[in-house]
Amino acid sequence: MADDTDVDIDVAVACRVLGVSRSGYYDWLGRPPSARTEANTLLLKHITEIHEQSRETYGWPRVHAELTLGLGLAVNHKRIARLMREAGLQGRHRRRGRRGPTGPATEDDLVHRQFAVEAPNRLWLTDITEHPTNEGKLYCAAVMDAYSRRIIGWSIAHHMRTELVLDALGTAILRRRPEGGDTIVHSDHGTQYTSWAFGQRLRDAGLLPSMGTIGDCYDNSMMESFWGTLQLEVLDSRTWETRAELANAIFEWIECWYNTERRHSSIGMLRPVEYEARYHHQTSTQDDH
Repeated sequence: MADDTDVDIDVAVACRVLGVSRSGYYDWLGRPPSARTEANTLLLKHITEIHEQSRETYGWPRVHAELTLGLGLAVNHKRIARLMREAGLQGRHRRRGRRGPTGPATEDDLVHRQFAVEAPNRLWLTDITEHPTNEGKLYCAAVMDAYSRRIIGWSIAHHMRTELVLDALGTAILRRRPEGGDTIVHSDHGTQYTSWAFGQRLRDAGLLPSMGTIGDCYDNSMMESFWGTLQLEVLDSRTWETRAELANAIFEWIECWYNTERRHSSIGMLRPVEYEARYHHQTSTQDDH
C-alpha cells in the first residue's frame, strides 16, 4: 500500500516538466528577495503591530490612517487591504440590539437628526446600555460630545434607575462646565430621561433638553453607533464572570482607548482628544490675531 509521505522529485525531471533550464532554476533559487518583497515584509510588520495595538479591532481603513497620519508613510490603501487579507488580519464587524423601557415625551426634538456641530459643548448625546455577566446584568450610561465623539461622562451600576443617568450627566457637567443656555442634551424616551429629577438637573445646569421620536434609533444614531462599537470590542469579546470585571474593562476601554487612542472615521481618522485639541488650538490662534 502506498503511503502519504512526500516524494522527492529530481530537479532535472521537474525542470523538464516545467519547461525551464536547470541554470535558470538555480539562479531563481539563489536570488535575493526583490525590493518590493522586502518593502512588503516591512510594511506587513507595521500593519501587524498596529492591528495588535488596536486590540485586533482595526480593519484596513484605520490601519491605513495609522500608517499615514501616525507614522507618516505614503502607502496606497489597496495595498494595505491586500496585505491584511493575505495575512488573515481583519477588523471586527459591529452588530447591535438593545432597547429599554420608554416613557411619554417630555421635551421637544431640538436636533432632528442633525448631529454635525461646529464646536465642543454645542450638542451632548446620552443613552444607556446593558450587558449580562454571570453575576447578573450591568448597566452603563454615557454622555458624548457630538463634535468630537468623545465620551465626557459615564457611570456604571447594577441597576438602571435614574441615578445612573444623573451620575453620568453630573460627570459631564463637572468636566466640561458648559456655558448656560448653549448646550443641548439629546436623549431617547427612556424612563430615566423623562423623569423629573433628570429634567431638573438639566435646568439647574442651564442645559437645553431634547428628545427624539419614541422607538426610532436614528434619532440618536451617534450614540447607537458608540454602543455598537463598545459591544463589538468589549462586551461581546468574552464571557464576563462578575460585574466588577466588566466595569473595569469598560472603564479602561473608554478612558484609555476610545477617547485617547482610537481613530474615528467620522472626524477624519483622528482621535477624539486630538480633534478637540485641534479646535482649541485653532480658536486660540484666531483670538491672538
